[in-house]
Amino acid sequence: MNKSFIKFITDFGPLVIFFWYYYDEGVKDLKIAIPPFIVATIISIVIIWFLEKKIPKVPLLSGILITVFGGLTIYFDNPVFIYIKPTIINILFGCALIFGKYFTNEPVLKKLMGKSVPLNDQGWELLNKRWIYFFFALAFLNEIIWRTQSEEFWVNFKVWGILPITFIFTAFQIPLINKYKTNE
Repeated sequence: MNKSFIKFITDFGPLVIFFWYYYDEGVKDLKIAIPPFIVATIISIVIIWFLEKKIPKVPLLSGILITVFGGLTIYFDNPVFIYIKPTIINILFGCALIFGKYFTNEPVLKKLMGKSVPLNDQGWELLNKRWIYFFFALAFLNEIIWRTQSEEFWVNFKVWGILPITFIFTAFQIPLINKYKTNE
């Protein structure tokens, strides 16, 4: 089987399973959708490990948080735990970008993407700052949505809102990348 197809399945398969169970026969119940979501997430991480003999940090962190916060949601019968998971993930990413520089002496994004995106130091600093602001803005937006909207709206926003917002934000970084590009 094609490796990129398997990667696609491991990235989006758990989400499809979540939606399948959440909308099954119009029930719209997190308690029903979260257990298969957790199981599918764990299976996808195991598949990634089996294929690559390593697990990238972002899927691992996401899998741990899905399992912990999904488990807390089920155990305490309180959806607030799953609602705050995106907030916590985005705050962690923002903090990693802020504090990572102190441990690596360069912007974390440069460490992660330096080989594929050749920028000068000023470009990396600006791009890193923009992503910090973006992650904290997403955390804040998630808090506003889950606190003011219905569960179904939040579930749909989490996928059909955050993903396009992220793509649009990323596209808006292209002029910065072009401006500070180096000829390495």
